[in-house]
Amino acid sequence: MNPKHIVAAFCISVLALPALAQSSSAPRIDQRQDNQQQRIDQGVQSGALTEKEAARLDKGQQRVQNMENKAAADGKVTAKERVRIEHAQDVQSKRIYRQKHDRQHDFNHDGRTDRPARRK
Repeated sequence: MNPKHIVAAFCISVLALPALAQSSSAPRIDQRQDNQQQRIDQGVQSGALTEKEAARLDKGQQRVQNMENKAAADGKVTAKERVRIEHAQDVQSKRIYRQKHDRQHDFNHDGRTDRPARRK
């Protein structure tokens, strides 16, 4: 192998290393997004969320993901961007909790909201 090829290969590998090391600029944000999506999916499976509620929550999750994608477009999520994204995730988390614990359910998974039992 030619020494020039060895030097060229070395230079390319040195330049490519930072790109490989930084697979995600915000792994904590990504993990939280995954957790919140699992909470929504679990709510649909258990019947605690109706299809409409889940669709609305999925749309909110997508908005947060779009914020993250826009922030990471330049290769780095700044502290200010991270704070905005985490605040949006906090809001979304509260929405998920409220929707899962309201009186609208679809326990029999027929696509219609089950009527709560009347209190006497």
